[in-house]
Amino acid sequence: MEQAAVDSEALEVWIDQDLCTGDGICAQYAPEVFELDIDGLAYVKGPDDELLQARGATTPVPLPLLTDVVDSARECPGDCIHVRRISDSVEIYGPDAE
Repeated sequence: MEQAAVDSEALEVWIDQDLCTGDGICAQYAPEVFELDIDGLAYVKGPDDELLQARGATTPVPLPLLTDVVDSARECPGDCIHVRRISDSVEIYGPDAE
């Protein structure tokens, strides 16, 4: 997908905790978006910095952090980070991206 097309789209990210290996790579790349909880698994954080612990919880991807979030999805050993367009829920980065 072209970078220009992605830049104009509102994106959200979520983590499949069933596949999370707890490596914490995502939290290293984008600590504003991801955090490891006491269970050793990664979760997304809401815009208010609150940890979203519900399964499948999504959070918007702040445009300045898009590269960090995409790198997290690409480097994740558990292939558990999903980035999708909010408008149509099509995954553009992550294990289910076309």
